[in-house]
Amino acid sequence: MSAKRLPNEIYISRVYDAPVRLVWEAWTDEKLVAKWWGPRGFSISTKSKDLRIGGKWIYTMHGPDGTEYPNVTTYHEVVEKKRLVYDHGATETTPPLFRVTVNFEEQDGKTLMDMRMTLESEEAATSIKGFIKAAGGNSTWDRLGEFLEEKTHKRDVFIVNRTFEAPIDLLYDLWAKPENFSRWLPPTGFEMEFVKKDIRVGGRSLFRMFNKEGMAMFGSISYRKMTKPNLLVYEQDFRDANDRPSTHPMMPVWPKFMTATVTLVAETPALTRVTVEWEPAPGSSAAEIAAFAKERGGMTQGWNGSFDKLDDLIGSL
Repeated sequence: MSAKRLPNEIYISRVYDAPVRLVWEAWTDEKLVAKWWGPRGFSISTKSKDLRIGGKWIYTMHGPDGTEYPNVTTYHEVVEKKRLVYDHGATETTPPLFRVTVNFEEQDGKTLMDMRMTLESEEAATSIKGFIKAAGGNSTWDRLGEFLEEKTHKRDVFIVNRTFEAPIDLLYDLWAKPENFSRWLPPTGFEMEFVKKDIRVGGRSLFRMFNKEGMAMFGSISYRKMTKPNLLVYEQDFRDANDRPSTHPMMPVWPKFMTATVTLVAETPALTRVTVEWEPAPGSSAAEIAAFAKERGGMTQGWNGSFDKLDDLIGSL
């Protein structure tokens, strides 16, 4: 990726724990791309895919409400396992919305995917950013990560990413310090307070979430790894008011323990990308894992709501 960010371009960068061969196949094999392409809740059907310079990928995206979105992608560069350049957003009768450049680089068995979307103006880029956010388009790259984790490591994991306009040290503190964490994590309409705080590796904290209608739920956070400013790993479970093990208040079948891996990467000195990997802890039953897998849409909505609040909090500092 170019070190200089241009105002008419949108950048996306991800590191996937999978070899570049598999990432390339996930992008170029129509049977594999159908497993992850598009926002959560969407599916696609491919009419034809001609992966060569001048070739076209003709497909239809099917929205969760039944709306269909025809697409015609035209390839301008195809360098196997290294680079794709294509036009995106065209149909049979309308021109493309922007040009996409994707570079793939293997790094110690993992794959760095750098993407640049180039539009005709800064205003157009701002408009497309808003459209992508509203449509949940960034969850496409989370779905790719989940697909690669399942194929490579047999992990049934939920992934969500967000880039924040904040330096990495500040963002780590907004996550790791309870007085900050409680200001943005709870769902809309809820507040959060820590009843017990022991913020260290091996420590465990107890929190309460509550709303004005009198609903309250308790949870425990056990800290496994804390490496400032890049990594937090913690295990979470539901508790009652007396700090005894409890169950999900709305899901009778749900993993008793969930593990969160939070990775922070400085994209620039003023921009930080956060990746959350959320998964059932080892020992979860098949039924619990299946219940978890069905709730990815709800988890996306929940985490994005919290991230919106974190964005607002950052803007107020």
